[in-house]
Amino acid sequence: MGRGKLRIYLGAAPGVGKTYAMLSEGHRRIERGTDCAVGFVEHHGRPRTEVMLHGLEQIARKELTYRGAVFTEMDVDAVLARRPEVALVDELAHTNVPGSRNAKRWQDVEEILAAGIDVVSTVNIQHLESLGDVVESITGVRQRETVPDEVVRRADQIELVDMSPEALRRRMAHGNIYKPDRIDASLSNYFRPGNLTALRELALLWVADRVDEYLQQYRGEHNIRSTWQARERIVVGLTGGPEGRTLVRRAARMAAKGSGSEILAVYIARSDGLTAASPKELALQRTLVEDLGGTFHHVIGDDIPAALLEFARGVNATQIVLGSSRRKTWQYIFGPGVGMTVARESGPDLDVHIVTHEEVAKGRGLPVARGARLGRSRIIWGWLIGVGGPAVLSLALTHVATDLGLANDMLLFLSVTVAAALVGGLLPALASAAVGSLLLNYYFTPPLHLFTVADPKNIVAIVIFVGVAVSVASVVDLAARRTHQAARLRAESEILSFLAGSVLRGESSLDALLDRVRETFAMDSVALLERASDVEPWTRAASVGPHPVERPEDADVDMPVGDHMALALSGRVLPAEDRRVLAAFAAQAAVVLDRQRLQSEADQARTLAEGNRIRTALLAAVSHDLRTPLAGIKASVSSLRSDDIAWSEEDQAELLAGIEEGADRLDHLVGNLLDMSRLQTGTVTPLMREIDLDEVVPMALVGVPDGSVDLDIPESLPMVTVDKGLLERAVANIVENAVKYSPEDETVLVAASTLGDRVEVRVVDRGPGVPDTAKDRIFAPFQRYGDAPRGAGVGLGLAVARGFVEAMSGTLTAEDTPGGGLTMVLTLTAATGRPPAGPISSAIAQRGRYA
Repeated sequence: MGRGKLRIYLGAAPGVGKTYAMLSEGHRRIERGTDCAVGFVEHHGRPRTEVMLHGLEQIARKELTYRGAVFTEMDVDAVLARRPEVALVDELAHTNVPGSRNAKRWQDVEEILAAGIDVVSTVNIQHLESLGDVVESITGVRQRETVPDEVVRRADQIELVDMSPEALRRRMAHGNIYKPDRIDASLSNYFRPGNLTALRELALLWVADRVDEYLQQYRGEHNIRSTWQARERIVVGLTGGPEGRTLVRRAARMAAKGSGSEILAVYIARSDGLTAASPKELALQRTLVEDLGGTFHHVIGDDIPAALLEFARGVNATQIVLGSSRRKTWQYIFGPGVGMTVARESGPDLDVHIVTHEEVAKGRGLPVARGARLGRSRIIWGWLIGVGGPAVLSLALTHVATDLGLANDMLLFLSVTVAAALVGGLLPALASAAVGSLLLNYYFTPPLHLFTVADPKNIVAIVIFVGVAVSVASVVDLAARRTHQAARLRAESEILSFLAGSVLRGESSLDALLDRVRETFAMDSVALLERASDVEPWTRAASVGPHPVERPEDADVDMPVGDHMALALSGRVLPAEDRRVLAAFAAQAAVVLDRQRLQSEADQARTLAEGNRIRTALLAAVSHDLRTPLAGIKASVSSLRSDDIAWSEEDQAELLAGIEEGADRLDHLVGNLLDMSRLQTGTVTPLMREIDLDEVVPMALVGVPDGSVDLDIPESLPMVTVDKGLLERAVANIVENAVKYSPEDETVLVAASTLGDRVEVRVVDRGPGVPDTAKDRIFAPFQRYGDAPRGAGVGLGLAVARGFVEAMSGTLTAEDTPGGGLTMVLTLTAATGRPPAGPISSAIAQRGRYA
């Protein structure tokens, strides 16, 4: 029994018609004679969707009781027992009621598919797990019901159900999606045109990527190498030179002309030793590419034009952007160059753009990290010149030119030897000298056409020719070696200088350093291994690349760093001359690792120091602020217990009131101290639930004097997701602080309003206010701005309030009150249970003097 096939209708927002399309597909299947049944469909009271259910068999749902309420879910056992050919299952991302067979509906669908039943389902783009943060940033609403992307990607068919934002809003306004009491709130919040447009773009791009995966799979299965220009992909060929940034920006401008275009920057390194580019320049170009929304790729290939074309065709690119050659005119004798070769061999399916830049014809620079090897093509050309050149020259001198004399003939043969040395090195030059001397003897030294020399002077001339040819070839080859050594040393010095600069700059990203090692040496993976002692197993401190090794002995290259640390590289064996630079990288990696650990220890020490500061401040508070109310309580109690004085009832009541007031002050101070201790130790764990503000705010005003606060909490406000106890304590501290600093004849206003998906509580006083430079400082523990006019305090009220608010994912900030004073703005997350009120209902508010 094979696995069933999954078809998904994907939409950008509720109401675009996914369920309608799924039910229409069910009717089409039935008309074709397919056994189709409805596993679960929720029409949400939409009449058009409800009508589509007519004529379709609906499998009975399973009833579940949860918290005293009865819910219905899809009965998986019933679907499996009924065993239709096709099951229609709505809302793939739905979370099942606790007690169900599976936690998620997509898990139910997986069981149905495993039983060989085809499934047609629906899902919105905002329910994909990977897009949760993106959707939240667009709409301000966090989706609690999600489905893993891989589940949707595995679908055999994905069909986008699309609708323009204007058409969807018209459907909403006509009552085709939500009930009338939710229309205004939905149109002004989640269903705003900007939100719908952004969600639609997300859906289109996600489906386009999925289509691209199908296309790549099809091309691979059918071995299609030509480019299908279904989507603009621009490949930028980088050399590591300074012109790279110009090419990337030019490609970005080209991509901006077509929506959905992609930029892929590729650097192709040879497989022999260090890459021929500046690591620093490549890092800058990589950052630029990623900032412009493209991707950076590192490819190994000895034949650069072939590797570039192979990469471009592999990613189904449509355009290639290359820079004009930096080579000087005479350097074209070694070949047409990468740009011309790529343009010639790209074929009709790839457009090649050659972009001019400031480095054109300024020289390619010295090769880096090539040792004394000149490359296969130059060596082949050297041998052709060294062996074939003397033969061609002999043919030309014997059949074309007149008799030039032996001295001139020798100079011509010597020039061929020098050319062979310049192109191919020492061995082709020696071969040229040997062949040239034989041809001089045979064709130009009497007796002709014999390998003998009659005149001793000619023997001396030939010997001198061979000696000069060998000497010149040796000098030219030595100069080439020294040039390559100088280029290598320059590359090494640039790398070492970059490493030294990173030390001075204090860069501490170990992964970035290991990634630079991998790119510099063209490796597959790099790992920094360490162990506590010689008998302990190795552990990975950090690694980059796929499949990093677990032990140094498993690596292709390992570089010890001290006794118990090693840098392990996988991919190929490095030549010995590269290990010096690798050792510098390894030492730097060890330094960065130590710096990271020292930074962690410093952070811990900073935390301990902060704790010591808090303890010191706490001792000061205990010694002063806590002793003041204690002294008042002690004096009142001592007076009441005194036998020397007969207190009147009024005096006794006053003393008892003083005791009660002092106890309340002590309770408030101790409560704030304990709350700050919980915040400092990170033990505050909010119990989040959805509540109304009018349930919490009035309770927070119990401790303030009667008639000192005006309350303005609209009944139509949405519920907020908070911890009731923490919110009550935070509001109480804020209001008490405002009352403390307000004039005697002024009341404090506590007002609430909605702003998008947030609810704001504003506590407005008419006190002296706080300068902008001190607005952040007043939220620090044990800080008081100015003198508190009433009572004492330790300066913890606002610090505790902000800590509690931030623990509930809210914010607490201070603003100036127009006309003088300070306004505390407490921002909370609105719950999804009740939509924000429309402009009419929001005018209905509960307003009055709190007493």
